This record gives sequence, C-alpha cells and structure tokens, in this order.
Amino acid sequence: MSALFEPCTLRSLTIPNRVWMPPMCQYSAAPDGEFAGAPHDWHFAHYAARAVGGTGLIIVEASAVSPEGRISPYDLGIWNDTQVEAFRRITRFLKGQGTVPGIQLGHGGRKASTDRPWKGGAPVGPEAHGWQPLGPSALAFDAKHPVPTALTVEGIQEIVGQFADGARRALDAGFQVAEIHGAHGYLVGEFLSPHSNQRTDEYGGSFENRTRFALEVVDAVREVWPEELPLFFRISATDWLDDGGWTADDTVRFASLLKAHGVDLLDTSTGGNVAGVRIPTGPGYQVPFAARVKAETGLPVAAVGMITDPEQAEKILANGEADAVLLGRELLRNPSWARQAARELGADAHVPDQYHRSV
Repeated sequence: MSALFEPCTLRSLTIPNRVWMPPMCQYSAAPDGEFAGAPHDWHFAHYAARAVGGTGLIIVEASAVSPEGRISPYDLGIWNDTQVEAFRRITRFLKGQGTVPGIQLGHGGRKASTDRPWKGGAPVGPEAHGWQPLGPSALAFDAKHPVPTALTVEGIQEIVGQFADGARRALDAGFQVAEIHGAHGYLVGEFLSPHSNQRTDEYGGSFENRTRFALEVVDAVREVWPEELPLFFRISATDWLDDGGWTADDTVRFASLLKAHGVDLLDTSTGGNVAGVRIPTGPGYQVPFAARVKAETGLPVAAVGMITDPEQAEKILANGEADAVLLGRELLRNPSWARQAARELGADAHVPDQYHRSV
C-alpha cells in the first residue's frame, strides 16, 4: 500500500488520498460590481482539472472575508451570497469526482490592495480599485507599500466576526474543509510576529497577546463550523530572521494551542512576513518544520515546498514527517499529477469513466 494514496480521515471526513492542492491565488475575479470576488469560468476550469486528475483535497485560493481583506482587487471573496452561489458550481463538481473541496479564509492585512503579479504586484490606490490597508501596527511591509491603518480593538473584533461569517458562507457553498490563513505575512500572521506586531495593548507584546487574535479567529470559526468537519490553519513556521521574528519554537508552542482550540491540521509553510529576507530553498526545504510540529505536538500536519516527485512525496509520508503533501506549482504544471503518481507507485487514484482509455 502506498502511503501517498492511503485515505486520510479527519473527524468524520475521509479524504481519498494525501495528494492535496494548496491555496494559490489566481487573481482573476472581477474587482467590482455585482460579481466582485465571485469565481467564474476560469476558476471552475482550474479546479475541475485538478479534481479530474485525481487530487484528493483541493483548497480553493485565499478567499477574503471582506472586500478590504483581498490581497488584490482581483481576488476571490466569501463575504456575500452571490459568491456563495458561484462557489456551489465548483464544490458540486469536485465532490462528483471524489475530491474533497476546501477553502482558505483570509485577510490580506498590510499586504492587501496590490496589483496582479504579472502586472508587477505593486500596491494600488482607489484609481485602480484599491483601498487603504489595515494591520496590527502602523508599519509598512516595505518601502513600496503604504503604511497601514492600525486596527482598533473594535476593528479587530469586527474582523473576527467576518471570519465566522465567511465560514458560515463557506459551509453553505458546499465546502467540507475550512482553512484559516495565518501564513505569508497576511493579517493573522502579522499579529503573530513581533516583526510586524508592535502593539502595546492586549493584542501585542507577549507571545500570549500576539497569538490572541489568531485564537479568537479559530474559536469563532470553530463555533460555526460543524463538529464533524475538520478545520485547518496555515502558518509560516518561521520569518527566517535571526532575531526579532516568529520562530520554529514559536510554531511548536502555538501548534499545541491550536490543537486545544479545535484545529485538526497545521498546513506548514514559511516566510512572507519580512521583505528581502533570504530563504534557503531546495527540494522539501519546509518539510522539517512540519515534521517537528508532528513529532512534538501530535497535531497532524501537511508539508509544502518544492515537493515534485512521487517517490519524494511517498518518502515524506512513509517516514512519518507529514500526514499529507500539498503540491502547488507542480499541480499548476500538471493537473493529473496524482493519477500519474499512482501509476508510478503501483497505487490507485480516481479516473473518470471518460478517461479510462488513458490508463
């Protein structure tokens, strides 16, 4: 039996294999109007292709819990019923292929209101559908980004409520996994790190205070998310700073708290909160962070980062370093990666009836 193609059960949900697709923004939604933030034909074709290819779980890209929570004006959202109805077309198709549909609930924080990457990704203002970003402190991400408006306590609580509302809508849209985006220097992660959070109230300073907002979001989402369905949290396990940032030790400590608050799996990435930092990349370079969380806390983890080869993915799981692998760029390159990996490993993956001649 291939470890990569063994089903994974979290709470009462069984995911057919451990080849999962992480959230990857497509920057392709309408920026304004009736269908702002709603998925359309591009998103349907994009996610449907990976489901047809045998991917066990697809986590739809970061979907903002409010208009100003979008990373760019062209991102998806989950703040209104028009978006919910548009998502239902996608979740129905994914379930029909045996793929579990998940969604990442996010808020861009101080890195919000930027252009699409292929247009340079620079911050944009009102003349280009942009807005004033928000953050834990009035600290810009870098010299190119505007100084965000520091959130008041009332503003923080409003966003906690928006995450809960987003989770309710996600459930209504047919999603079976919800993931809170606490990674890559966006709002939840900004609160965690002392590099970006220099508040002096109950949401800043100590580890307990800096994790308060994230845990409030988790509690609010867990309260409305069904008991039988799993909740994920995506984290950047380190800021890659020698001093003054979020560390791997912090991640292990925080993972135990997340587990106690009802999180079922930690989606373990790194970086994104500090501009210009050097990250030592290479095949599987982020796997050790996931492995440490799993070993020291017992919380299930998913590993990411330059995982491209079926034997490499199989080894990660067989060695107990992670409970699943999330393939980003590799699934962009090859929507049928899961089915091809199953063939190489002598395992089974979903093949639509229409494609059986390809087996």
